[in-house]
Amino acid sequence: MAGCAGCRSGQEDFGLAMAFQPIVDVEEERVVAYEALVRGASGEGAGAVLGRVTPENRYAFDQQCRVAAIEQAVEAGIVDTGARLSINFLPNAVYSPVACIQLTLKTARAVGMPVDRLVFEFTEDERMTDTAHVANIIETYHRMGFSTALDDFGAGHAGLGLLAKLQTDVVKLDMELIRGIDASMPRRMIVDGVVRMLDRMDIGVIAEGVETVEEYAALRALGLRYFQGYLFAKPGFRSLPPVTYPRIDLSADMARVAA
Repeated sequence: MAGCAGCRSGQEDFGLAMAFQPIVDVEEERVVAYEALVRGASGEGAGAVLGRVTPENRYAFDQQCRVAAIEQAVEAGIVDTGARLSINFLPNAVYSPVACIQLTLKTARAVGMPVDRLVFEFTEDERMTDTAHVANIIETYHRMGFSTALDDFGAGHAGLGLLAKLQTDVVKLDMELIRGIDASMPRRMIVDGVVRMLDRMDIGVIAEGVETVEEYAALRALGLRYFQGYLFAKPGFRSLPPVTYPRIDLSADMARVAA
């Protein structure tokens, strides 16, 4: 990890494994990307791993996550699928966007993962204190040909204020907006407004955390095309899981949502 001092500090070996969850285009019934989700070496949940991350070792953790995601996705067969690989990263673990991406690029080239199919996804559970730094990361990644995504939009601090400062290629709607949307007019109105706004900003939208056919039908009636959630596939540990595409009567659901 020769990029910078931050990436060389805290060299704890986290023993990471990855699970991969599909992001699907339901209109074409194809997987457009797989999100790499951190796990322990034996499949332990993300919480068990993230609980070991400290300010001193977060740089090494971020680098190891990127390497594990790329290597294990290629081992699972992602290259032949044509799908992209969405990698979560910690904005505060990036000293210099150019320096800290070098190991990622080296790894991708070594295992044959096309670098133009990498997507970098970030979320912040706490309010960002240096949005200019994060904006610089996003702009630098764009110049290098990468796509970026803002995760958990509509939860915590990942809202309109953040979006006004940071424009990513994709926004992922938080599951709190999605859960029970079929039975909630306020949720449907909010999502409808957000989708229309993002469309005018030329930002793609993914509904994540979709678990029921009813949620899916309500979201399809609002015009959403890209989805992620247990309804389609649970994450596959070190594997690319098969996808199920639910069958719905879209015309009927559009009439019900409009009523």
